[in-house]
Order: sequence, then structure tokens, then C-alpha cells
Amino acid sequence: MSETPRLTLWGIESFLAVAEEGAISAAARRLGVSPSAVSQQLAGIEAALGAVLVDRASRPMGLTPAGAMFRRHAQVILNAEAEARADLAVADLSVSMTLRLGMIEDFDAEVTPALLTTLARELKGCRFLLETGASHRLLDQLESRALDMVVTADQEAHEEGWREVHPLMVEPFVAVYPKGLSSQKRRDDLPLIQYTVRHLMGRQIAAHLARQNFRPAHRFELDSYSAILAMVAGGEGWTILTPLALHHAARFRDGIEVAPLPFAPLQRSLSLSARSGVLREIPAQVAGHLRGLVATKVIGPALKDWPWMKELQLSGAVR
Repeated sequence: MSETPRLTLWGIESFLAVAEEGAISAAARRLGVSPSAVSQQLAGIEAALGAVLVDRASRPMGLTPAGAMFRRHAQVILNAEAEARADLAVADLSVSMTLRLGMIEDFDAEVTPALLTTLARELKGCRFLLETGASHRLLDQLESRALDMVVTADQEAHEEGWREVHPLMVEPFVAVYPKGLSSQKRRDDLPLIQYTVRHLMGRQIAAHLARQNFRPAHRFELDSYSAILAMVAGGEGWTILTPLALHHAARFRDGIEVAPLPFAPLQRSLSLSARSGVLREIPAQVAGHLRGLVATKVIGPALKDWPWMKELQLSGAVR
């Protein structure tokens, strides 16, 4: 007698990945398995339900009416499984849990390693997967369930309902000049070395410059804090960055001077986001640790060097 097909969590996760990615190959890349493994799981879940869930003839793949109906239930099932693992991990019941954390690169220098060390002590049954990247990419991965929590710069508006947001800090944008140059030389003779507009922070800076009707000459657009600050320290131009960026590339501090923007101020906020309710109290717990680390490793040293940075501060009301 042949075994009756059964629903499995792996099959449900494979189905959701196909539904969200629109292709088996893309779903396989996201899950880190072969396309044939995803196809097998998809066929198995359709056999277990006795219904075709995916329209394989469409490009990108779409869901059948049955697939659209089951997708809502599938999300609830996986969320419940994640909640159970989170509860057991917090209770230290030796449950194996993988926490997939996405962090903007700004925290790489000291904050992220210290955070992981703390979490490893508190969540003893937990395995940690860390991914760093640009804010918009991390938020996309959170929404597609490829990551569980992300620390990013805030977008202009928060999507309602699907995620919880734990504010961490607010920081001002500042002007960074080569050390020792006169203010007139700074403004008139040096080109701007821009942070790339391919990232959210670069777009924020570019939009603010446009609002100020300030269009400085520029030849370079880079995505590396270290490269930008090395060029500024070498006298090749000036730039606009944040205290976190300066903290990330601290070895160039002796060759630069930091000042308020020569026009209207600009600031950004950083937050931790997770899918609403899935990890129970873990996101708030992680956010609390991050605020403490940011206060001691970023804000304290920055205010000691540049006490005029009044906008640099922690934030903490959950949205």
C-alpha cells in the first residue's frame, strides 16, 4: 500500500517561496537548495491537498485560486511554527532555532560582533545566520521571509500590519573636510565625493542637496565609507556622511575635520524590524541590547569628539 502524501513544514515553506518569488529557480536560490528539491516539495504538497496550487504555464508563475486560498493558511502555519521555536528558545529548552539577522554595514565595526556575543549567551539553543547589506535589500528579504529580523535605516513610510518596528537611534548628517583647510577652500574649491545613490542614504543626501538648490561639483560616487574618507583625508574633496560612517572608518579620523552641514540640517533614523508577532519578545530583546551597544560604542565616543552633535541620540518607542 502506498503511503498517503502528507503536509510538511518544508513543503509549505517551499510553496511560499515559489509563490513569493514567481519561479522555482528563484525559490531554490532563496532556500539554498536545488530546483528539483523545490519541485519535489511543491508536487508533494499538491498531492497532499489534492489540488493544483501553482500555474506553471505562466511567467512569472502565478497561483491558482486554490493556491491563493492556501497561501493565507500556509503563512499562518509557518508563523505559528516560528513563534513556537522562539518561545522555546527564550525559555532555554535546548530547542534548535536559526535566527536569521540582517544588519546594515554601519554596525560592522563593533556593534554587530558584540550583539552576537550577547545573544549567543542568552539564546543557548540558537544558531545565528548574519547577512549585511543595504537597507532596502534587507527589508525585501524580511518581507520575503529570507530573514527574521533586520536593522536598517528607516524608509520614508512604514508599511502597516506586516512588521513591527523598534526604533534604535537618530543621527545627523555631517560635512567632512580634509584637515586644516580654510572654510572658504572647503566650500568653493573642493569637489563633493558622493555616497552612492544606489543606496537609501545616498538618495537621502541627493534629495536634500536638491531641496537646498545646492549642486556642488563632483567626480566620484562611491559605496565605501573607507574609500570616501581616505580620499577626503588625502585632500581630494569633501563629503556628507553620518557619525556611524565615521565610526565605521575610524582610522581616517586624524586626517579629517567634521562640521555641521553648511545648509539646512538632515538626519536619519535606524530601527530594528521583524514580522509582526512571529518572534514574540525576541525583537524587543535584541533592540534593547542594540540601544545599549549604540550608546556605549557609537554615541558616547562621537559626542566626546564632537559635542555639538545634539541630534545624535537613542530612540525607543515601538511603532
